[in-house]
Amino acid sequence: MSTKIGIIGDGHVGCTIAHELIISGLVDDLVMIDVNEGKVNADAVDFEDAMANLPYHTNVVVNDYDALKDAEVLISTLGKISLETKGDRFQELEYNKKQLQPITESIKKSGFNGILLVISNPVDAITNLYQQLTGLPKEHVLGTGTLLDTARMKKVVAKKFNVDPRSISGFALGEHGDSQFTAWSTVKVLEQPITELAKSASWSLDDLEDEIKTGGQTVFMGKHYTNYGVSAAAVRIVRAILTDSHTELPVSSYQEKYGTYMSYPTIVGRNGIEAKIEIALTSEEEELLEQSAQAIKEKSQA
Repeated sequence: MSTKIGIIGDGHVGCTIAHELIISGLVDDLVMIDVNEGKVNADAVDFEDAMANLPYHTNVVVNDYDALKDAEVLISTLGKISLETKGDRFQELEYNKKQLQPITESIKKSGFNGILLVISNPVDAITNLYQQLTGLPKEHVLGTGTLLDTARMKKVVAKKFNVDPRSISGFALGEHGDSQFTAWSTVKVLEQPITELAKSASWSLDDLEDEIKTGGQTVFMGKHYTNYGVSAAAVRIVRAILTDSHTELPVSSYQEKYGTYMSYPTIVGRNGIEAKIEIALTSEEEELLEQSAQAIKEKSQA
């Protein structure tokens, strides 16, 4: 059985995801959609030029919404990163809102009924809009959310303890934006809670939090966009969906308690959000989560 995936938006992130999907063998048929026809056609030809030297083959289709009808996953990377002059993802909101109406109409017309994965910023607000405009079940519409921020946290902690970042557990939660936070009570390294290790250390968790935020800013300031980190996060989610692995991931999903999309650990599989998880947070972390939800809702309506 062949696997079909669609990508809307062929900018820095969209083409990086397309490349990773192709070289990983995860996709048999790839539908690439972008208003810049010259760029998306050029990338399609470039990918075809690579096929003879790759271990897998992928059929590439360009700007055909009808081809999305039987796609398992549709990924949205549309956006205009140049609007984020101060690194504020909500600066893209009005621009991306205007793009969504015709795009979601085309998605509905195509008959697409798979899983919609949103990367477009501000991701929590845009994921919410995609769900409302497409009418897809909330469980079938999710965003990359703080999976990238969680990876950044794991990188910083791993370097501190000289271990592989995959050996760190724990989550960044809330908005993928200014109000996000690391739930340090969930973080473990060397099979110990990092909160305990920090008590007798010369460094503080605040120091690590600053490093986490600085890392993302360094990437953005250096090249004015990010692509590899978020693309790896997106492909990990796609892999969980396609393989029905039921992987625990901090993705942006609809949180009934807070009335908004934001990141919290969920089980991801073939049906998108397979289950919600309840984790024990400190009272301070619960308050930060509430504040983050409020921030998303307020900025979405501004």
